[in-house]
Amino acid sequence: MLHQSPYILYSDGKGNIFEDTSLYAVGRAGWDAFPIEREDWIELPDGGSLYELPGRRGIGIDVHTGNMRLCEKGWAVAAFIPPAHTGLFIAAYETLPGAPTLPLFCYTAAGWLNNKFYVPAVRIEEDIRQECAGYNDTKIQSGAAWLLEHYPHNRLVKHLMQNCCLTYHCPAARNLSLGRWECPVPSSPACNANCIGCISFQPEEETIVSTQDRLAFKPTAEEIAEFTVPHLLKAPYPLVSFGQGCEGEPLLMWETIRESILEIRKHTDRGSINMNTNGSRPNAVRALCEAGLNSIRVSMNSAQSHIYTVYYRPNNYVFEDLIESLKIMRSYNGWTSINYFVFPGMTDTVEEYEALRKLIVDTDLCMIQWRNFNIDPDWYLGKIGITETGEMLGIKQLMELLKEEFPHLKFGYYNPPIERIKGNYEKDFAHFA
Repeated sequence: MLHQSPYILYSDGKGNIFEDTSLYAVGRAGWDAFPIEREDWIELPDGGSLYELPGRRGIGIDVHTGNMRLCEKGWAVAAFIPPAHTGLFIAAYETLPGAPTLPLFCYTAAGWLNNKFYVPAVRIEEDIRQECAGYNDTKIQSGAAWLLEHYPHNRLVKHLMQNCCLTYHCPAARNLSLGRWECPVPSSPACNANCIGCISFQPEEETIVSTQDRLAFKPTAEEIAEFTVPHLLKAPYPLVSFGQGCEGEPLLMWETIRESILEIRKHTDRGSINMNTNGSRPNAVRALCEAGLNSIRVSMNSAQSHIYTVYYRPNNYVFEDLIESLKIMRSYNGWTSINYFVFPGMTDTVEEYEALRKLIVDTDLCMIQWRNFNIDPDWYLGKIGITETGEMLGIKQLMELLKEEFPHLKFGYYNPPIERIKGNYEKDFAHFA
C-alpha cells in the first residue's frame, strides 16, 4: 500500500503532463469528487495511457489545508486502463463553459508518486489474451498477410485484417492474425438499438464521432465457416465470437449465424461458439442454442430497465427480452455473461445493486464482465437525465457483496473458452508460450 496519496496530474495543452505536488489526486463517482483510499491505487498497468481533458480543471485535495480545490495550472488528466482491469473512480474535474465533448474512451482517475503513474483500479481478469507484451508487430503483419493470401475472396477476412487488425489494431483481430484464442466474427451491418455511446455509428448531428467504421456488408455462412473452422482446429483455447465492436446486432443475422454454426460443427466439435449481443431476440437465441451456440454475453449499462432503455434506445424490443434470452441460454446449459459497463456512482448505487441481484437470481447468471464504460461522464449523465445518483456503495464494495452472496458467480473481462467453462475456471485460459 502507498504511504501517501498520489499527486494530481495536469497537462499544458501541448502534450506534456506534470504533477502538482500541492494537491493530492481524488476520484469521481456520479457527479461528485471523493478521496481515494491509498490501498485502492495501483501502478498504471502496461498498455495504459494518459489523456488530456481539454476545457476541464482537475480537482484535488490541498496537501496543507485538506480542502478540495481546482488545479489551475493546466487541463485535467485521466487514464485509459487496459483490458483485464476495472476502474474504481473516474477522473475528477470541473468542466468549463464551451469545453468539447470527450471522445468514446474511459476516463479513470490518475495520479503520480515516486516517479510512477497510479490509477484506482483492480485487476479483474487473469487471462492475458489482450496483454501488450503478447503482441509482436512483425508476427502480426506476417499473420495478416498469410490470412489475406490464403482467403483471397473472403470479404470477412479482408475486413478483419485490413480494417480491424492493421488499421484499428483491434486486439481480437490481432490475436486472429496470430492464430490464437478468441476469433472475432462480425456479421451484422444493422442494429436494433441506438446506443448513445455506440462506437461504430454516430449520427452526423452528434458532437462525437464513432471510434471505428461499421461492417458494411452481410457475410455469408460459407465466408464465416471458411476461416473459423481452421481457427477452432488449431488455436489454443479456441473461441469463435459473433458480435464485435465494428458491427451492429448479430441477432439480426441469426439465420446466417445458425447456418454457419451448423456448418462449423460438421467439421469440428472443438472450441466454443459465443455471441456478444444485446439479447433482444429470445426466439433467435433459442434457435441458435439448438444449432450449437455455447455462450452469450449480453451488454448493459444498467440492470434497471429505465436506465437501460434511455441509453440503448431499443427498436422493437424491451429490457425483459434480455432477461428471457439469458434464461433460454441457461435452459440449454449454456454459459451466460453480462458485459457490464462500469460507471462509478451509477453502477454501485443501492438501487442498481438490488436490480443486479435480482437479475443474477432470475437468470442464474454465470459471469459478470466488469467493463470500463467508454464515454464522456458529463455527456452520459446529461443524456440519460441523471442529476442525482443516490446512495453509493463503492465499486469495490459492490464486488465484494456480490462475491459473498453469489460464490458461484464468476468475475472477469473476457469470454471464457470452453476449457475454462467446463474445466478449471481459475487456470484454463490464455497463457504466453
